[in-house]
Amino acid sequence: MRYMTAGESHGPEEMAIIEGIPAGLHLTAEMIDAQLARRQHGYGRGERQKIEHDEVHLLSGVRHQMTLGSPITLNVHNRDHNNWADIMDPNQVATAENSTRKVLRPRPGHADLVGGIKYGHTADLRNVLERSSARETVMRVAVGAVAKTLLHEVGVDVHGFVRNIGPVHTNMDLLAGMADLEAVRQQTEQFETRTLDANTDEEMRALIDQTKINRDTVGGSVEVIATGVPVGLGSYTTATAKLDGQMAQAVMSINAFKGVAFGGGFESVEAFGSEMMDEIYWDADRGFYRGSNHLGGFEGGMTTGEPIVVKAMVKPIPTLYRPMQSVNIQTHEANRASIERSDTTAVPTAAVIAEAMVAIKLAEAMLDKFDADQLARFKQQVAEYRDEVRSL
Repeated sequence: MRYMTAGESHGPEEMAIIEGIPAGLHLTAEMIDAQLARRQHGYGRGERQKIEHDEVHLLSGVRHQMTLGSPITLNVHNRDHNNWADIMDPNQVATAENSTRKVLRPRPGHADLVGGIKYGHTADLRNVLERSSARETVMRVAVGAVAKTLLHEVGVDVHGFVRNIGPVHTNMDLLAGMADLEAVRQQTEQFETRTLDANTDEEMRALIDQTKINRDTVGGSVEVIATGVPVGLGSYTTATAKLDGQMAQAVMSINAFKGVAFGGGFESVEAFGSEMMDEIYWDADRGFYRGSNHLGGFEGGMTTGEPIVVKAMVKPIPTLYRPMQSVNIQTHEANRASIERSDTTAVPTAAVIAEAMVAIKLAEAMLDKFDADQLARFKQQVAEYRDEVRSL
């Protein structure tokens, strides 16, 4: 399985092509749209979400709601393009009339300046920000929805939620009282901040409101958990085959993500080995299993069969309505950075995007290990492998 996205933030369409999904998977636009709606909803989103109503169009690879095994093309229309049609027109030469809204004062923390230098877009940094915008993640969530649909067929579940926004932290102790990942989903999805309890949701919303009044932005962290993952995805044999390394790269590739950890993560640097290693047990029903999950479901770059636990840190959004110091890229005069329409925080949305990236990497790993031509053989091989592992 592999995929590619394309499209600009204010261009006409966002697109993705997925190759390698088995034939025979039940897939509808409504399944994907449900995940796109989760991405759009989240406390702290900006004005653009009032314009967009993301709906996917399945253009290839699916017939009568069943995947064909051929490349799947997904398309989401940018409604805001109606306000940018002349400025983003690919078929007309540049004129004074269609070259308005230039960006010449790069935003600290954004791709503007470095991207302009790298690709020679110093006449207008909009050529950078249109693609580097987090609008691209709409297609990652769409691809992730397809991946999660496939994973569901073999009993793998993936869900992301918010650990903290600024200084307000989720009560992580509540996880211990939840029976399964579906219970976590039902709890966090009822709150606009995707936190674990109503009191924290209220505190987070108050913080976001005050941050907006201050014309500032705020970051935080998210957690993604995947359950039902088979033992042995990934490999220790080469650096690039280690699945935790691949997954870390995938999550870090999301806009504004600045750190990724598994299990105990950064807290493990202050612990002793006797506190952090997951002791091994065996019984006739389960086979080998761990007594804890401090390592987040990975050993040696491979899945252990325990839940995958990914923690990721999200920086504040770099577009501030109280812009920071910058320099005009053409005149070199000191000035305040450009302002683009933006969110106060994207942390609740970041949980959905991180969830999608974890699902994509797990689907890729599953399809690398098992038959990828048709769903029935894929499911059969996974079931037989699970039985084999339990019998060891």
